[in-house]
Amino acid sequence: MLAPSIRQDIYNIYGFVRFADEIVDTFHDYNKEELFNLFENDLNLALTNKISLNPILNSFQHTVHTFNIPKDLIDSFMSSMKMDLTKKVYQTNEEYAEYIYGSADVVGLMCLKVFVNGNNDQYEELKQSAMRLGSAFQKVNFLRDLKADHDDLNRTYFPNTNLNQLDEASKKLIIEEIEADFAAGFEGIQRLPLEAKFGVYTAYVYYKKLLSKLKKTPSMAIKTTRIRVPDYQKVGLLAKCYVNYRLNII
Repeated sequence: MLAPSIRQDIYNIYGFVRFADEIVDTFHDYNKEELFNLFENDLNLALTNKISLNPILNSFQHTVHTFNIPKDLIDSFMSSMKMDLTKKVYQTNEEYAEYIYGSADVVGLMCLKVFVNGNNDQYEELKQSAMRLGSAFQKVNFLRDLKADHDDLNRTYFPNTNLNQLDEASKKLIIEEIEADFAAGFEGIQRLPLEAKFGVYTAYVYYKKLLSKLKKTPSMAIKTTRIRVPDYQKVGLLAKCYVNYRLNII
C-alpha cells in the first residue's frame, strides 16, 4: 500500500525495530542483556562504517544515511528497548511518556523522514502528528496485549492503573487518551505525500477498528483474551480505504 519508491526503506526500518524488540521480548533462554549490547555495538559500527555483515543492520544504515535520519531518534528507540530488559512497572506519567516516545513516536518520525524524502519543512510540519499517531498505535497494542504483557512478561505500562482489577473507568480514560492521539494523527495523514498516504491511512483505519472492538469489550475480558480484527473485516476495511483514497475523501 506504499509506493514502490519508499517501500523498501520502510521495510528496512521495520526490520531494525522488529529485531531489537524480538531480543527483549522473546529470547528468554539466552542472556538478553548481553545479546542486546552486542546488537547495539553492531548497530553503531554499521552507522559509522556505512556497512554491516548483518543484513538487517546493513539495510537500516543505508536508509538512515539516505534520508538523514537523526541519531537521537535511534538512540531513543534503543533506550526504550533497553528499559524492557529490566523495567516491569511504569509508575509515573513521565516514565510512560519516555517509553512511548522511544518505542513508538521515534519510529513514526523515522518513517516520516522517508515519506517526505528530505523535505525538512514538511517534516517539521508533520512531526507532531506522526508522533501522536505512533503513540496511538502503541497504546492500542498495550491494551490489546494486556494479557501477554502482564501475565507472560510481567510488564505494566499504564501508570496509575491496577491491571489485576482493570475497571471500566480506567479503561475509559485510556481509550479517551488514545482517541485524542488518533485525532491529532489523522490531521497529519491528510497532509502526507501521496506515496505514503494510502498505506498510513489504512493502518490508521485498522487500528481505529481495533480500538472500537476494545472499547466494546468488558474491561476484565481484555485482561483474559487478545482482541483481534477478523480477516474478512480486514478485507472490507482495505476496500473502503482504497475507495476513500481514490476519491480523495480521506
